[in-house]
Amino acid sequence: MGILRQPDGMRALSRQWWREGRTLGLVPTMGNLHEGHLSLMRSAVAECDEAVASIYVNPLQFGAGEDFDGYPRTWEADLATLAEAGVATVFAPTDAVMYPPGFATSVEVAGLTDGLCARSRPGHFRGVTTVVMKLLCVVLPHRAYFGEKDYQQLAVIRRMTDDLGLGVQIVPMPTWREPSGLAMSSRNGYLSDDERARAVVLSRAIAAAQSVAAETDQAAAILAAANEVLAAEPLARVDYVELVDAETLEPLERVERPARLCLAVHIGPARLIDNGPVLPPGSPLPLGEG
Repeated sequence: MGILRQPDGMRALSRQWWREGRTLGLVPTMGNLHEGHLSLMRSAVAECDEAVASIYVNPLQFGAGEDFDGYPRTWEADLATLAEAGVATVFAPTDAVMYPPGFATSVEVAGLTDGLCARSRPGHFRGVTTVVMKLLCVVLPHRAYFGEKDYQQLAVIRRMTDDLGLGVQIVPMPTWREPSGLAMSSRNGYLSDDERARAVVLSRAIAAAQSVAAETDQAAAILAAANEVLAAEPLARVDYVELVDAETLEPLERVERPARLCLAVHIGPARLIDNGPVLPPGSPLPLGEG
């Protein structure tokens, strides 16, 4: 497995692949890889001639008091996971490489970063878009793969790449779930066994909302169904539960076009996010959505 630390080396290799007419896929990660990451890796390997995984815990997207220092770093296990998925190239820069002395540039997307997670994590998405822009400029992929679990992040990155004409295809991948229904997340590792079992309340809340949405287009009723499920779990401390337009992320009063039920809930030491599609009554659920 090739491990590259310097942008110049990664960029030179990518340019070589471009000259050879080879398609390049990128899966950006912060490491501590799980089966959800593996699903993105396998798709990149299957759909592209060359697949690159980046591993970088980006300090710019962590706010004061968040878990940057404690975020799990599992380098050796991650390399084994990537090898299992068939990824042959890893870009793993250091902070000094990504943000050298004098670094003064950031990328910010307006509108999509006003609500949902942005309210409790100010500056988070500016850190995300800045690091993703740097990774795209270094790796030069034809396609970049992102999971739908981080739905707001996906929408923000799509908008950034479209607005700036980067020519990169952003490939959304379905949320990967444990058999219980819990969305896979690196932060699930913070949970005790009991907390992990109770965290299934997030996916249960989404299912309840989707069930009501099959009968009514009224957002108030759909949100009430999700909140009722969450209120019955003593460990659940709700950050937000919102029904938003699937593209603009604007809150909705009625579901007349594809929407998304998005929520963030604290369970024990972990802040967990999840989401699911909500369609107008009578609409079939698209395959692969969930």
